[in-house]
Amino acid sequence: MKAISIIDSLLNRDPARKAAIVLTQLFVVAFSFFLAFLVRFDGQIPPNYLPVFISLIVPLIILRLMVFWQMGLLSGWWSYVSLPDLGKIGRAVLFGSAALALYLLLAPPSLVLPRSILMLDAIFCFLFVIGLRVACRRLREIHSEQKKVDTCAGHRTLIIGAGALGQMIAREVRLDPRLHTQVVGYLDDDPQRLKQHFQGIPVLGTTNDLKKIARSCEVKQVIISERAVAPKKLKEIANTCQKESLISKILPAMGDIINGKVSIQHIRDIQIEDLLGRKPVELEVDEIARYLTGKRIVVTGAGGSIGSEICRQIATFAPARIALIENAETPLFQIEKELREHFPAVELQPILCDVRERSRVEAAFTSFRPEVVFHAAAYKHVPLSEANSEEVVRNNVLGSKNIADAAHAFGADHFVMISTDKAVNPTNIMGATKRAAEIYVQDLALRSRTKFVTVRFGNVLGSNGSVVPTFRDQIRKGGPITVTHPEVTRFFMTIPEAVQLVLQAGSMGMGGEIFLLDMGEPVSIVHLAEEMIRLSGLRPHEDIEVVFTGLRPGEKLYEELMLAGEGVAPTSHEKIRVFNAARYDSQMLASQMDRLHKALKVMDRERIHTVIRELVPEYKPSCGSLPSGSDRVVIFPILPRTAMNPS
Repeated sequence: MKAISIIDSLLNRDPARKAAIVLTQLFVVAFSFFLAFLVRFDGQIPPNYLPVFISLIVPLIILRLMVFWQMGLLSGWWSYVSLPDLGKIGRAVLFGSAALALYLLLAPPSLVLPRSILMLDAIFCFLFVIGLRVACRRLREIHSEQKKVDTCAGHRTLIIGAGALGQMIAREVRLDPRLHTQVVGYLDDDPQRLKQHFQGIPVLGTTNDLKKIARSCEVKQVIISERAVAPKKLKEIANTCQKESLISKILPAMGDIINGKVSIQHIRDIQIEDLLGRKPVELEVDEIARYLTGKRIVVTGAGGSIGSEICRQIATFAPARIALIENAETPLFQIEKELREHFPAVELQPILCDVRERSRVEAAFTSFRPEVVFHAAAYKHVPLSEANSEEVVRNNVLGSKNIADAAHAFGADHFVMISTDKAVNPTNIMGATKRAAEIYVQDLALRSRTKFVTVRFGNVLGSNGSVVPTFRDQIRKGGPITVTHPEVTRFFMTIPEAVQLVLQAGSMGMGGEIFLLDMGEPVSIVHLAEEMIRLSGLRPHEDIEVVFTGLRPGEKLYEELMLAGEGVAPTSHEKIRVFNAARYDSQMLASQMDRLHKALKVMDRERIHTVIRELVPEYKPSCGSLPSGSDRVVIFPILPRTAMNPS
């Protein structure tokens, strides 16, 4: 062990390490050449070849070390050698041998070297250089393992999944004693991996054996590779860990770890998003890049949950400029600051602008002249909207009209509006206003060169003021968790997933479509609350109480994703569907919008409600919503229209 410590210390001192590497490789080159002569001549070099060996040994050492230096083999950490290093070393050896062959062509005719020696030298040099690195790596591993034994520290850990990600974590744990973690084995449901060893660590059983193996091996921690288990199995593992008082961690999918390799530092606690059961989104990146790269792009509501994520994701496609339109000063400052730090090459133009102010919108579009517009600005909180209905109508309907009209007037190529499942058979003013905006955008698409499309989806996890951060805050305070009704369900997806599909849908639209994102199965809010309590290491209904408060004004038990009669068709992307675009009476719609604008000017609540009912005949306010107003409802005709092909 003392020898290992000396070698480890030597290789970690920078000047000493470099000198040791150069001298060691000098010896390897010379010894390989000498061994090639010995093997070629059966252990005894003929006297006439000794001068050849002596004449070539110095040029060979110089040539090989020069190639090694050029290819970075005279530095680096030998103890972290991996498979890609084999190819690099092989190329370096071949280039060195080629350089020696060229030297021989230019040398005097008397300096003759058998070709077999040249081949044997290359083989021996490659094997010794590789072997030396592998030996150093193994010495470091033995030294790290010995340190762990000496300190007797560390959580006894099981890794779920013996695939590439699990092995990466096992290797890093073994090499870093500061982690205070000892991997006792893997669990894997692949029968071909059972009873195998990876990184010197055994596969002890399947995930069904977690409870038994955790007890028998005195395990304290479980690390889950996300690829190794299905979402349903992940819930079972999380529940078992909670019952057995095991620390449970998860390594996200490699696609979630941006600009960096998988590391032990990426392991985190299991989150509610991991238990939703949603597969990673596969994007048609070329199609998205075609309409975003090099373009001037406007994002309204840029400081919000969805708007800010749109900004982050479109910035990765190298647009020419992004205009960040936002009415709230602090969120605008924050998203601009974040984007400048992470995307310094992207030109940004922060614009304080209220979409309700038509003149300000037109001024912003005049100076920026966008080619692509993402309209995410909206009021979204249902109970708050019910209490402030006039402003919600002004923002969500007239604000959307202002942005859409500006995109049309200034000739934008694409316009993508963010909508919601609450626009389907709305029972609240927020949903009704979003449906009214959908109708206006669809109608405008019929007479504009701009490709107007709408993307409709449900709730996003973790958005500002949504149920997940609310539940987390309630759990942090010790409860209770408040749920409106024991039977209430909602559709959920993560913010990044929703935005990825929004970008994809934007590349498909030909104008007038409403795209529907695949939201998966509806989630019981009670079940969501109980899972979040368990993930916090507590027991639902015991440590944290769940209290039912009753449905609030405008809320439904169940959300819907499409209206009766809306024809739905598949698209080229498995997670995006499209509705048949409808045709509306444009003159009637213009009249409705004009009347709505006049009613908002004088804040006539009853007239506002009447016009909204005319615009959205399927709107049925629940108790606590706007007053019913006039019983007379004018319904303009809806003409069927052939489905468009979004691909």
